[in-house]
Amino acid sequence: MLRRNIRLRREYLYRKNLEGKERLLYEKKRKIKQALEDGKPIPTELRNEEAALRQEIDLEDENTAVPRTHIDDEYAHAMERDPKILLTTSRNPSAPLKQFVKELTIVFPNAQRMNRGGQVISEIIETCRAHDFTDVILVHEHRGVPDGLIVSHLPFGPTAYFGLLNVVTRHDIKDKKAIGTMPEAYPHLILNNFSTKLGQRTANILKHLFPVPKPDTKRIVTFANQSDYVSFRHHLYEKDGGPKSVELKEIGPRFELRLYQVKLGTVDQTEAQIEWVIRPYMNTSKKRKFIGD
Repeated sequence: MLRRNIRLRREYLYRKNLEGKERLLYEKKRKIKQALEDGKPIPTELRNEEAALRQEIDLEDENTAVPRTHIDDEYAHAMERDPKILLTTSRNPSAPLKQFVKELTIVFPNAQRMNRGGQVISEIIETCRAHDFTDVILVHEHRGVPDGLIVSHLPFGPTAYFGLLNVVTRHDIKDKKAIGTMPEAYPHLILNNFSTKLGQRTANILKHLFPVPKPDTKRIVTFANQSDYVSFRHHLYEKDGGPKSVELKEIGPRFELRLYQVKLGTVDQTEAQIEWVIRPYMNTSKKRKFIGD
């Protein structure tokens, strides 16, 4: 298993290194296509390669015209099977953190909770790879308050690091009859205001934590971005007064996520390349939004 993982990782890095060459070739072919469509002469720097490039253009179809990236490879097989998620915590978790992770186990379908114990991150990741887990979620705390959430996609990444704010668990709500029971049906997803490139990347990481739901399911999970703070809400809807009347009931938990780093690798790889990270000076640029409008 270890040799297989090393081989797969090498193949992935090799494909990633080829991206620059493929992108350069794609730009050359695009210039030739544009010149032919506009009836303009071929650019002088491409005339020696024109015959070979035109032959490649003739053989292309809609699947091969645009080069694939390592981002495509990360979730290439995500729709072939349902996600399988491992949820765990930092060491020596407090009672509130255990309760929060217990509720997250029901929020994410097909999630399994594991007591951290004395295990190190690299051991957890290797075990998850061996048992075909698709994602690992680690939840951290500060003085009994959950304050961090890490989502690591397997086998090659990416890993997204979020700050957790304003966590309200179902356990904190005293009126149990008002919130009702939490269903385990696969939920519909609402992803709002993830309009930038980084926003689409974040939405892609979050949406692949959930399997495809049935059309008639009444459970809704919402990730709504506002000023780079992603609000998580969990609802059930009922149509008591007919098809035009919809009643929403929040069933919890609720929290806010603040993305601060995306890494091209799993959480145990300290040498992995950082795709995006928030910097101190970014906090002063109030008008600039990184995830959405």
